Amino acid sequence: MMSVLRFALPLLGLSVMLLAQKVQITSDTMKAYEKKKEVHFIGNAKVTQLEDWIHGAEITVFFDENNETKMYVAEGNVTFELHQKNALYKGKADRVTYLPKKSQYILTGNAVIDDLVNKRHVDGNEIVLDTTTGNADVKGDRKKPVKFIFDMEKKGE
Repeated sequence: MMSVLRFALPLLGLSVMLLAQKVQITSDTMKAYEKKKEVHFIGNAKVTQLEDWIHGAEITVFFDENNETKMYVAEGNVTFELHQKNALYKGKADRVTYLPKKSQYILTGNAVIDDLVNKRHVDGNEIVLDTTTGNADVKGDRKKPVKFIFDMEKKGE
C-alpha cells in the first residue's frame, strides 16, 4: 500500500501544479497502477476543480511518460457541471473523457449538455465539447438523431 501512495501522491501533486489550480478527487476506493501510469477512483468518484466537477461511479486518471495528466475518464451515470466565461454547462452521459491539454470533453452514450446561460440544449450519441472555443461536435444516428433546442430572440430585441 505504501508503494501505491508513493506513486499516486506525487503524480496527483504534479497534475495539480501543472494546472495551477487545485484538483480534488474523492471516492470510496483508490487503486494506483505504477507501470500503467493510471490511478482508479472507484465508487462515488468525483473530480473537482474550482467550481467545475465531474461525478461518476468510477474515474480513472491517466498520466503520460512525463507523469503529466493526460486524461480523465469518468464512467457510470456520469454527471458534470462546467463554468465558463460566457456559459454554464450541465450534463450527463454514460462516459465522459476530459483531455486537459486540449480543454476538451468527449461525452459518449446518452450524451446531454444544457447551456444554462445561453438557454441551449443538445443531445446525441456522442458530443465533443471544446471549452476553449465553445464549439461542439454532436453525432447521432437514425434511431436517435441529434437534438438541438434553443430560444429564439424576439424581433426588435
